[in-house]
This record gives sequence, C-alpha cells and structure tokens, in this order.
Amino acid sequence: GAGVVPVRAALGAAAAVTTVAAAVGALLGPYDVVRTALAALLSLAAAEALLRRCTRRFGGVTGDVFGGLAETAATMALVVLSLG
Repeated sequence: GAGVVPVRAALGAAAAVTTVAAAVGALLGPYDVVRTALAALLSLAAAEALLRRCTRRFGGVTGDVFGGLAETAATMALVVLSLG
C-alpha cells in the first residue's frame, strides 16, 4: 500500500515551497513577496482540505483524487496571483 508522509517532512516541504515562492516574488517587488507566499500557502491549504474530505468520504485516495488536488492547488494559486 501507499505510505504516509510524516508530518515533519510535509511541513518542511510546505515551508520550502513557500520560501521559494516568496524568493521568486521578491524579484518582482516587496508586495509580490507576500502575494506569492500567500498563493503557495493557500494552495497547500486548499489541497489539504480536499485531501481530508476525500479521505473521509472515500476512505482513501485514488489517482483521480491526486489529479483533483493538483488542479485545486493550481487554481487557488492562479486566483490569488491574479488579485494583484
């Protein structure tokens, strides 16, 4: 079966993604540091919420769920980034 990612590793990955997003945003200006970091954090939060819902509803995850997570995260990032 599929393994579970340890919480510490997941938080480390989330912190790394947020840091890289903020660093890229810094190239565009101080406001973009916050905007890109927020886009990363909200994308992660939306995907996590969907993952928890699907796990409760379906008792696990499938490839379709993972696809939905990717689409949800990408959509959230684009929405947040388009607000600037």
